[in-house]
Amino acid sequence: MKTVCRTCMHHCALSEGQWGICGARKNENGSAVCKNYGMVTAIALDPIEKKPLKMFYPGSMILSIGSFGCSLKCPFCQNHEISMARQQMPGAVYLSPEKLAEKALEYKKAGNIGVAFTYNEPLAGWEYVRDAARLIKKAGMKSVLVTNGTASLEVLDELLPYIDAMNIDLKGFREDYYKKLGGSLKTVKEFIVHAAERCHVELTTLIVPGENDSADEMKEEAEWIASIPAYTAQGVKGKQAGIPLHVTRFFPRYQMTGHSATDVQDVYRLANIASKYLEYVFTGNC
Repeated sequence: MKTVCRTCMHHCALSEGQWGICGARKNENGSAVCKNYGMVTAIALDPIEKKPLKMFYPGSMILSIGSFGCSLKCPFCQNHEISMARQQMPGAVYLSPEKLAEKALEYKKAGNIGVAFTYNEPLAGWEYVRDAARLIKKAGMKSVLVTNGTASLEVLDELLPYIDAMNIDLKGFREDYYKKLGGSLKTVKEFIVHAAERCHVELTTLIVPGENDSADEMKEEAEWIASIPAYTAQGVKGKQAGIPLHVTRFFPRYQMTGHSATDVQDVYRLANIASKYLEYVFTGNC
């Protein structure tokens, strides 16, 4: 008898011993078990702006950690060594939620405000995010989520009481493009709207030449983002008038090393279109 994993939009139907598409979850004894729980593959103290978050505690630092696995298969992933790892990750080190919270406090004197769950798709192992973020909140620090937004709303509701800010990838604004990446635009849109009701949200769109770089698509995306009420959290810079959007430049990575980087002027052109509808638009990698 198969077990259906409800973590993301794939709803993998798993036989005993079978792994999900994400490579981080497995059917063990009839349950979809998180096998990357606490398995850390990357850790660094980063500026908050690298997440990227421009409007949430600007100028601060945040302890950033990643594990392995992802619910998408983006051919341009810059962290593919860990995000595309499946079932295991050599070199991963176990870090309990308690130890992570302690480490976050240790770095407070260096300007650290909390922990960012990032690098791979953190919600493939959402139970660890929940358990650690709960302790981080109890310690008086912040939790940030950098996610592709493909998790179910049930998972999101488990996390929202403990998450202070998110940067969510909005890969583009066409369902067919999302299908190429193994995802669902509808799922991500629902995730964004739901998250923005209860925490600070910023969005990032990576501009890939020939894929999501049309003026019409950016116009539709920006209009839709402008329609979403934005939650204003403590620590947000200025009076927020909507969800900020980061329009960023693609560089050849992973399975797209033969492609050209996005022309800088194209990034500025699309950011300018978005700025007609959004109060805060930022460019990245330019």
